[in-house]
Amino acid sequence: MISLRQVTKVFDGGAGAVHSLAGVDLEVGAHEFVAVIGRSGCGKSTLLRLIAGLLAPTEGRITVAGEPVTKPRRDVSFMFQRPALLPWRSVLSNVLLPVEIFGLDRREGRDRARLLLDLVGLGGFEERLPHELSGGMQQRVSLCRSLIQSPEVMLMDEPFSALDAMTRTELSEELQRVQMELPRTVVFVTHSIEEAVVLADRIVVLSPRPGRVHRVVDVTAPRPRALGRADLDQVSRDLRVLLSEVTG
Repeated sequence: MISLRQVTKVFDGGAGAVHSLAGVDLEVGAHEFVAVIGRSGCGKSTLLRLIAGLLAPTEGRITVAGEPVTKPRRDVSFMFQRPALLPWRSVLSNVLLPVEIFGLDRREGRDRARLLLDLVGLGGFEERLPHELSGGMQQRVSLCRSLIQSPEVMLMDEPFSALDAMTRTELSEELQRVQMELPRTVVFVTHSIEEAVVLADRIVVLSPRPGRVHRVVDVTAPRPRALGRADLDQVSRDLRVLLSEVTG
């Protein structure tokens, strides 16, 4: 579904060139959940923006569903660290924003939005405004907005990083459930090893800048998953060793 071949990204600035990524090769299969981890500044978010078509690679080639990525696509959604909900729009209206942007059928969109809100436990909150919701509830709205146009690919840039530990755990469980019911190809950037182990089919470990693929770790434990299982704890320990290898 997603293919990166020898992808390099260099940012030119007044203080000199910054080499963010170098020679990244990566394949992500259909309906596969891939997490990307690494130290701050290793190019994780840049990688997502390249796949999304928000940035162009300096070198290399990126394709989604066999087509070169040259600009943002309707079948690729992006979920950011912050919910970025429009404060004057209701929950339902925020979820429907991509329907308006892409000119999709309004009636079908409203029906789907209500189904998605029910799926994440927000049925009955359709007319609430963002300031009336907790941070976790706002991110659930953002997740529904990411799913409303039935994207083939979901790109998620540390979507739970600003939340408290308990809410992060709840949303990780929620995302697992959504992925099992509505499978999508997901690339999920996180700083949390535990989050990656619970959610991902494979975990890509990036080296420090310029980011390169240091190792790809398979997570074969059955779903649903929760922390505290011996097999997942072993994967977490292995990942910590890998991160210490690349950072010295």
